[in-house]
Amino acid sequence: MELLTEFVSANQKTDIFTIGKYIEAHIAINWETLIQKHNDKLLRAFNKAGDMAYGVYLNFLFRLVHIQIKQVGLYPNPRFPGDFSISREWGNHEETNQQRWMWSTIKSIKGDSLGTIVTITFHDHNQFRIPQQPGIIALAQTDTDAVVEVLSQFSTDFKNAREFKIEYAEYLQSQN
Repeated sequence: MELLTEFVSANQKTDIFTIGKYIEAHIAINWETLIQKHNDKLLRAFNKAGDMAYGVYLNFLFRLVHIQIKQVGLYPNPRFPGDFSISREWGNHEETNQQRWMWSTIKSIKGDSLGTIVTITFHDHNQFRIPQQPGIIALAQTDTDAVVEVLSQFSTDFKNAREFKIEYAEYLQSQN
């Protein structure tokens, strides 16, 4: 796959939508290969820590993206795939086809915000399995409330899901 610097040069612009297309292309090429390459590690992580294995997988998936983004003078805040505590998740009743939406703002070294990259991770709570390629949505919005508003327009499921930190607090409260 070409470097982000080459991709940006070929598209003659460095905007959030170009970066989103680059990340989508990277994911399309690498998402299944990384599962196969790290299958033993990911299965052990899932057996030991459950869903945290998907975080391990996403670290593998975004490692090269972080390097490429840094080389063009940008950085994600927070690191890809985003802040787990404000992410939202939903799926089927059997929990075999869940989606979690997380996001990161892309900033320049000077601190200017270009936009937001949303990562959609499809996963299974019963076994380590990623049923389909992770998705990317590029947004011009950078403010959390504006991002939530736009994503709520994209997806009713997103709109109806609660932030992880709220869902988890409710779960802990129910255990008392």
